Amino acid sequence: MSLVNRICLVAALLMAGLLVACAGNSVQPAASIPRPSAPPLPTLDAQQVLLGARVYRDNCAACHGADGEGQPDWKVPGPDGVYPAPPHDASGHTWHHGDGLLYQIINEGGASLNVPDFKSNMPAFGSTLNDSDIQAVIEYLKSTWPEQERQTQWLASQNDRLPAPGQ
Repeated sequence: MSLVNRICLVAALLMAGLLVACAGNSVQPAASIPRPSAPPLPTLDAQQVLLGARVYRDNCAACHGADGEGQPDWKVPGPDGVYPAPPHDASGHTWHHGDGLLYQIINEGGASLNVPDFKSNMPAFGSTLNDSDIQAVIEYLKSTWPEQERQTQWLASQNDRLPAPGQ
């Protein structure tokens, strides 16, 4: 047997051995890979939702709409560079944020986000609403979202670096 044939034979045996060794290690299908999950979705507090609906109506609906529909073209800044009030229903992005960030925005206003090139007319309600009122508004907003949006928001709340008071 020539040297070239011996090298080819050794290479083939090594490859066959490698295939046999790897055959026992199967790749886990994507469906069975554990995914991060939040604790079970909490039940909304009916009294908080009612209080939140009243506080929302009295303080938020003028800009964000009676049904949370927001202002037209809310994704596009106006001529003054200020973004219109976004919707709080499922068509908006409120449900993308955790409770802590939502609390901060309501309490300290849109400017508290410190986002470059973002101008908001969202006032700070910290001197007008107490912590319970703000938390009730957040609870009310959650009551308007479909379950999938609530699940997403609940997971965002679990990972929020800004926990809301009482959490």
